[in-house]
Amino acid sequence: MNNIFDSHAHYDSEAFDEDRKELVGSLPERGVCGVINCASDMASSLTSLELADEFDFVYAACGVHPHEAEKCLNGYLPVLKKLCSEEKCVAVGEIGLDYHYDFSPRDVQIKIFEQQIVLAKELDLPIIVHDREAHEDTMTLLKRYKPKGVIHCFSGSAEMAKEVLKLGMYIGLGGAVTFKNAKKPLEVAQMVPDDRLLIETDCPYMTPVPFRGQRCDSSFIPYTAEKLAEVMGTGAEEILDLTRKNANRLFKLEL
Repeated sequence: MNNIFDSHAHYDSEAFDEDRKELVGSLPERGVCGVINCASDMASSLTSLELADEFDFVYAACGVHPHEAEKCLNGYLPVLKKLCSEEKCVAVGEIGLDYHYDFSPRDVQIKIFEQQIVLAKELDLPIIVHDREAHEDTMTLLKRYKPKGVIHCFSGSAEMAKEVLKLGMYIGLGGAVTFKNAKKPLEVAQMVPDDRLLIETDCPYMTPVPFRGQRCDSSFIPYTAEKLAEVMGTGAEEILDLTRKNANRLFKLEL
């Protein structure tokens, strides 16, 4: 397989500190044609851009994750705007809301999320959305601003997915579809149109079965593709090909 496009990775994670360059450099020979490396704060935004500058097939998403929202200093937006204006930054992300951990107060999360949606629209960039146990507030903001983008590692219902699709956004699915309790994501996979599906790792996390517990990387995506193909009534190669085309369309690339 040579058409793997990982639409959501975190190679800036400390989990890759010992072998980052070697691992990322080896991905094309393992079938990976494209990677979006998603930041979680200003520091990882810089690291993501550095990775993107070093590897032709890697692109960056720059942004502030809801866990880090409270740490945003006044004046962060002009700095983030400059980073998002770099040639190899193709999205604002990973941004959104997380009401599971509540590492940042919810009102602060909403404020920072909203500011970054507005920035993305100003720059004509898609957003990469993190939504954990915050479906109602997430959808309120998405319906208000109608940005381009994707909800990654989608955990909502099929009904919510329909609302996301009405907004013109994409659905990102990853290794969780292979888990034993993966009822909702598989229901969503069955109803998402072929032209709105993205595939991802969220590496080093969300390693698919049968490798759960190991560090994940983009080369594990075929296992996710096989499960998606099973429930969507097609082949793994077809899933990889259509998700590559979709990622190219959303992020304005030709990989």
